[in-house]
This record gives sequence, C-alpha cells and structure tokens, in this order.
Amino acid sequence: MNPKDATPLRSQRWFGPDDLRSFGHRSRLRQMGYGASEVEGKPVIGILNTWSDLNQCHTHFRERAAEVKRGVWQAGGFPVEIPVMALSEMFMKPTAMFYRNLLALETEEALRCHPIDGVLLMGGCDKTVPGLLMGAITMDLPAIFLPAGPMLAGRWRDVRLGSGTDVWKYWAERQAGCLGDCEWREIEEGIARSPGTCMTMGTASTMAAVTEALGLTLPGASSIPAVHSAHARMAAACGMRIVDMVREDLKPSRLLNADSFDNAIVADMALCGSTNAIIHLIALARRAGVPLTLDRFDAISKQVPVLANLRPAGEFLMEDFHDAGGLPALLGLLKEHLHLDRPTVTGRALGENIASATVLDARVIRPVDQPLDQAGGTFVLRGNLAPEGCVIKPTAADPRLLHHTGPAIVFRDYPDLKRRLDDPTLEVTADHVLVLLSGGPQGAPGMPEWGMLPIPRKLLKQGVRDMVRISDARMSGTSYGTCVLHVSPESAVGGPLALVRDGDLIELNVTERRLHLHVPEEELARRRTDWKAPAPAYRRGYGQLFIQQTTQAHEGCDFRFLERGEPIPEPAIH
Repeated sequence: MNPKDATPLRSQRWFGPDDLRSFGHRSRLRQMGYGASEVEGKPVIGILNTWSDLNQCHTHFRERAAEVKRGVWQAGGFPVEIPVMALSEMFMKPTAMFYRNLLALETEEALRCHPIDGVLLMGGCDKTVPGLLMGAITMDLPAIFLPAGPMLAGRWRDVRLGSGTDVWKYWAERQAGCLGDCEWREIEEGIARSPGTCMTMGTASTMAAVTEALGLTLPGASSIPAVHSAHARMAAACGMRIVDMVREDLKPSRLLNADSFDNAIVADMALCGSTNAIIHLIALARRAGVPLTLDRFDAISKQVPVLANLRPAGEFLMEDFHDAGGLPALLGLLKEHLHLDRPTVTGRALGENIASATVLDARVIRPVDQPLDQAGGTFVLRGNLAPEGCVIKPTAADPRLLHHTGPAIVFRDYPDLKRRLDDPTLEVTADHVLVLLSGGPQGAPGMPEWGMLPIPRKLLKQGVRDMVRISDARMSGTSYGTCVLHVSPESAVGGPLALVRDGDLIELNVTERRLHLHVPEEELARRRTDWKAPAPAYRRGYGQLFIQQTTQAHEGCDFRFLERGEPIPEPAIH
C-alpha cells in the first residue's frame, strides 16, 4: 500500500501537531531514549502483556514480548509494551472469571487513553483471552491475538498426563484409597512441565481455537506448544503483521459478524471444546453487535460432529493435535459448515487460509465418517429447572446417565458441599442427583468452576466414578462427567434451581435436550413465595459492582454498562 493512501495514524494526534502539548509528548519520548527517526510517522503498536509472576501459563511472555517487538521494528512500526491484569486460573480467588470483565474494561481504556494505532494481545490462561478480546472489540483498533500455546505433555512413570483431566481422575483414585502419597507426589511433580496453558482441550485451548476460527490469529497459531521454536517465530510474525493491519485499517469491526461467530461455534463443537466457550463467545458477540443466543449453539451442535480426539473427551493431547495439522486441518474437514469468505487478520479469507491444510494423523483428527461423536461437543438443555437454558458435554459423560431420573441432594452453597459431601451419615447412592446452589454469576459470585461436584468418598470406594450433578456454576474445560452447568437464571436471583429440595425427582434427558424437576407447579409456587434472596457477598468495591452489573450465563456474564452502546469519543489532547 502506498503510505500516502494509508489511514491517518491515530497516534499523530499526540505526536504530530506543532503545539506545546505535542512538544511535551515528543520530548518525553526523547527522555526515554528514542530518537526522532525511530518514532515519527510510524504506527505505534501497543503490546498488551498479561505476564505475571503468578500466572503460570504466561512465564514465557517476557521473551515473546521481545520477539513481538522485533517483528514490529522489522515492519516499520514502533512497539510499546503495556502490562495489563494477568488472570491466573490457578491462583486467583474466588475465580479468574470474577475479573474477566475488569480486564476487558482495562484493555478498552488502556487502548483509548494511549497513543496507539494497533494492538497485539498476549493471552492464553483461560479468562485472559475473552477479557482482552472483549476490550479490543469495543475499542475497535486493528488487533491481533497471540495465544500463549499449550504446555508440554505431562509424564508420570510410563503414563502421559493431561493437566486437569488427570488431576480429577487420580484424585478420585486417591480418595477411593487406590493411590498412595508417593504416587500422588510423583504426579504432582510431573503433570505441568513447561510454560503454557493446559495441554488438554480445556478452556484455554478452546478459546485459542475459537479465536483462530474468528479470524483474529494467524493460521495455526492456536495449537503451537508454548516452548516450540515455532511459537517464537509466530510471535515475531504477529508483530510484523499488526503493522500492516494498521496501514490497512483492518479492525475487528471489519472481521466479525454473525457468520464469523458461526465459524467459531463450528470449531468449538468439532473440538468438543470447553463449556465455558459458550459464555465467552456470547459476550464477545454482543460486544461486536451480534445477538448470539444459546439456541444458535444448539442448532450448530446438531449438525457438526466431534472430530478432535482430545482429552477430556478423547485420547490425545494438544502436542498431538498440533502435529496432526492443528485447527486449519480440522476446519479443512468442515468446509461445508463454514463461512469460508470471512476475512481474517491475514488479509485473506478463512477459506484461503485453510485451503492447503492437511490432516497428518487421522487418529487425532478423525475423518468425518469416523467421528468421536455424531453430534457436537456441547448440548443446550431447557426445562422447568432451566427456563433460560443450561449446558452439558455429553461426550465426556457416562452414557448410562444421559437419560436418568433420581432424587436430589441439595447443597445450599460450596462451603455446605465441602462440609457434608463426605459425611459418612449422608444418605447418598449412585442414583442420586447432586445439586449445588449459589454457584452462579451473582451468587458465588463470579461463577467459579465448582460444577464438577466431587463424588462422595464412600461412593468412590464402592467403584462409582460418575453421577448426575447440576449447578449454576461452571466447570473447568479439562473436567469430565455428567455435569449440567450454567443453569439459568441462577439460584441467587430466584431461578427455579433455588426451589429444589432434598428428595425431589429430577429428570435429565440429553437426547431430548431436557432438564425437568418433577414437582407440581402449585408446590413450586408455594416455595417461590417462601424464597428469600441471599445477602450479597460484597457490599462495596469491585465485588459490589460485579454483583450489580453482571448479566446471567445465557447473556454472557458481561457488565451491562460495557455491552455495545453509543460510541465513546476519542480523548481530547490538551
């Protein structure tokens, strides 16, 4: 592109005019050691880095930021690194989800208030991906996403370990008395062996993949292992590409529409991705002005088979998926379900990006006529217990429980669950349905990953490894089991889940997409009259803001005041 034809640089509002304020801006760049030729007339590229000493997935991001800068310099841009909140899925309490919207707000405002022409987003650990993208979509500067990449496969003796998935598996064995302290310590030392996100198809890998399907990453970037040399090369390539995107004025608003989100859902279903992706994609779509609902997920789920044989639903890990061809190869098998004309950050359409992709290992990425499952990875259920919907991952559940009716055992909140679940006097059988209240967006608050309720220890010792479990919480994308999640509206706002009592019969029918509480409507009406809202967990600060402003799960759990609305004016330069 001829530079004379390029879109005027936003940063020049700060640096270009011959006035006192711009003199101050330029002189402060000189103060930092930058000469005029390094800055003037060049696109300023913000590098939003979610590195932190307490973000285990991003420990390589200092190196990657340097490699991004190398690419920006090579392409004729001026890189500026800006740290933003690192959301650590492992270390942050009550849950990283509690702070996703705060990162989205910080991202939007960091881009608005600084002299930035385009942005490279560095994330990976689960909630950093949607948080960064939500803010970038709203601000609508040219943006490209750099995924952290999965960590290396774990190892215990002769067993390949998958983070999360094998934690739950071996913890159950330890609780059942089948695994000793020495073995447990060996697993602890071998399950996470490098920088990077979970190497199973958990939320991090799912969100990286759907971001690629949306067209916001370079092709194939979502599955490159964090410590692979290709990851460093990809970082530099992202730095080079974002400079050209600024010159082309290639913004999220030009890349994203309803068809783009359909592509993302197709990828999610074929991967048997994390149930969390549904909440995040709804939030992202609403930021982009797309009225995405649960019904669209269910419609696509019925059409798209599960082709990725990845844990927790399948057998392999992310290294294997990358070596088998990654997301381009998977999408290449699903062209009839995709909108191939959607533009991407490469400047080419999605169909062009995947045209030459090839599946290199059919055990990992299954042929269409040999799927892991005929229907997509997540089903949406409705019924009198979830009038606004809930979700389940049937491929990761025990098939015998996909049509099940059993009596409820209700835990009023997570402390109650921890206190009573392993009480020897708890009258519970494998046929019971475990129900957890107060796990939703407002009730917990923050909708923590409590939805994979543990199996009572006495049942584990009897050999039970799965039960029907229902909550308004989420669960880790690395989890498995017959877990009904995201029940909406949640119990804390008076949703029907709040009315369940011990002994009530609950019917789960996944084939019919139904969750039904077998209690007469007159009795439910009486219980509804007696119901009292729980006291809010926070009465000031960010927690109060979260409770007051967060929408329900089927609406994306975004802050109401951050959803798409009137544009915000550019800051005055004075």
